[in-house]
Amino acid sequence: QLQLVESGGGLVQPGGSLRLSCAASGFTLEHYAIGWFRQAPGKEREGVSCISSSGGSTNYADSVKGRFTISRDNAKNTVYLQMNSLKPEDTAVYYCAADQVPLCGSSWYTPRYDYWGQGTQVTVSS
Repeated sequence: QLQLVESGGGLVQPGGSLRLSCAASGFTLEHYAIGWFRQAPGKEREGVSCISSSGGSTNYADSVKGRFTISRDNAKNTVYLQMNSLKPEDTAVYYCAADQVPLCGSSWYTPRYDYWGQGTQVTVSS
């Protein structure tokens, strides 16, 4: 069974950091572009970041540029999202998704991906 599992979410104070992980089972992520998305209550799901299959290319939403860093370790079949300087508006359920193409491309922020995880909650609050 093909699965993506996110972990690392939690409650953090404004200005704090979290690192999310996205682990695959049943398939290898090596040939997939991986995206991170988030959905806050009452809002649409939005693209946060994307990384190409090789890790050589990354994309970020303007709202997280300079604060979030996406990376991958294909040997561990895992993709990460390092989130620093967190703000209350970053509060959302975060999802990872896999697309069976090597590059993120110009449509990386759209929900075109083949496989999705179940999400992990991130809450930024004092």
